[in-house]
Amino acid sequence: MNNSAKKGISTMEFAFSMLVLTPLLLGTGVTGINMIRTLATVQLARDAGHMYARGLDFAPPEPGNQTILKSLGSNLGLNTDGTGTAIVIFSTLTYIDKAACAGQGLVDGAGNPSFACTNYTNWVFANRVVVGNTAVRTSSYGSPLTSGPTGVTVDSQTGNISVVQQVTKAGARATFTGVNPYSSIDGVTAGLPSGQLLYLAEAAATGFSMPPFVNGAATYSWGLF
Repeated sequence: MNNSAKKGISTMEFAFSMLVLTPLLLGTGVTGINMIRTLATVQLARDAGHMYARGLDFAPPEPGNQTILKSLGSNLGLNTDGTGTAIVIFSTLTYIDKAACAGQGLVDGAGNPSFACTNYTNWVFANRVVVGNTAVRTSSYGSPLTSGPTGVTVDSQTGNISVVQQVTKAGARATFTGVNPYSSIDGVTAGLPSGQLLYLAEAAATGFSMPPFVNGAATYSWGLF
């Protein structure tokens, strides 16, 4: 076989091999980009949650704090005007126990919660603030119900829900099941103190899409403080 024939066969072999190698290369690159976005989402949830738990207010009247948050999520496309490709959802959760019912006078003569203490033994939202594009993802822990007879009022300036509504309105309940803040071992009760607040930060961002390798599913992370 002469050299020109060998060159022709090599060219064909290379062309056929590229039919396999090119998709592999593209798929590897896209997967790598989404891995980077996932790590950035984890970092955003962690940093945002730390600040939220320490009392930083990210509600709309606090543009300075929202600017800081936007800077932290800039590589994910986080905007504070409801657009962009990312979202951060802040929630404050509390557990409704006997003390919470008693604080609203919703106990019987023996000190046991009455039927009027609707959310007894449930986790509820005390605060909810959302920054970013709400179309990206919803919370894994539910959202306050703001309509109907069981709905609550979320303050537009602070995101707070009143204590009385936390106790009496089913719309305040969070999807935070299977977590009991108290445990009793050998007669000793331990766990969260009554009235303790938990601070939750959830972050999500639209993934990079390149069909058929990846479909652009949102990356997601959460932190509890």
